[in-house]
Amino acid sequence: RRRQPVGERGEAQQVEHPVDARADVAAAHAAQLQAVGDIRTRVGRMLDLLRLTPLADRLPAALSGGQQQRVSIARALVYEPSMLLLDEPLANLDAKLRVLMREEIRRIQRELGIMSLYVTHDQEEAMSVSDRLAVFNHGRLMQLGHPQAIYDAPTSLFVADFIGKANFLRARVIARAGAEAQLVLADGTQIASSRLMPLTADEIERCGAGFDALVMLRPERLVIAAAGAGTPCRVTRIQFLGSIIRYAATAEGVAGDLTIDAPRPVDAIGEGANGRLSFAASDAVVFLRDGAR
Repeated sequence: RRRQPVGERGEAQQVEHPVDARADVAAAHAAQLQAVGDIRTRVGRMLDLLRLTPLADRLPAALSGGQQQRVSIARALVYEPSMLLLDEPLANLDAKLRVLMREEIRRIQRELGIMSLYVTHDQEEAMSVSDRLAVFNHGRLMQLGHPQAIYDAPTSLFVADFIGKANFLRARVIARAGAEAQLVLADGTQIASSRLMPLTADEIERCGAGFDALVMLRPERLVIAAAGAGTPCRVTRIQFLGSIIRYAATAEGVAGDLTIDAPRPVDAIGEGANGRLSFAASDAVVFLRDGAR
């Protein structure tokens, strides 16, 4: 059976030859190109696709980090492989350039319609470029699905904690009726939830003594206020992150700080202030100890 070609872009790959960008792309797979068509036409198409045509005569030293990354991707794509493997392709770039390059990679993938396997430890990067996301832990597949589905409905504590940020509130189950559970948090707040997931054997100890469930909430789903109903908390730190204000707070039944992301500053809430935390029960995912109620 004829082997299908695979284009590869690895973590440490840069422009590999001391020649200009056009020659570097052509040299990558000269033998394959000679077998399937005109080298110059194919290389020109890749340079156009990656917006490298104005830079085609530059040597590697005259290219920025992002431009060198694009040349490397062009080298992997120039012979039109049936699949593209990208292994930590943006690992050596600064934060702003990583965002620009991941958008560029997504654009190229869509324009070519090529199946791509993208390996990364950057969760935001993984969610932004993928149609389907596979989360592995020590080689074991933990969850597979659309990025938003995995973020909103993780099936294990590992996935909840690994993909994005997560808060965990300890709780006790006081009643079960089919697929719905009634729970009470450490501070006495009661919630009802039908978004129930079992805890694995190695996750049960995270519940803590006297509790049999963990209520998972994303930072943007928690609401902090100076007064009102909800879980009492104490604000330990406030960070301005541009598009959001991030509050760190302690609360009963929580190991470490909770993270709350708000779109704007909250009135009467400063570092060291007491506050109240609330959330919609529908935003919570409850991880239950086996046999709870």
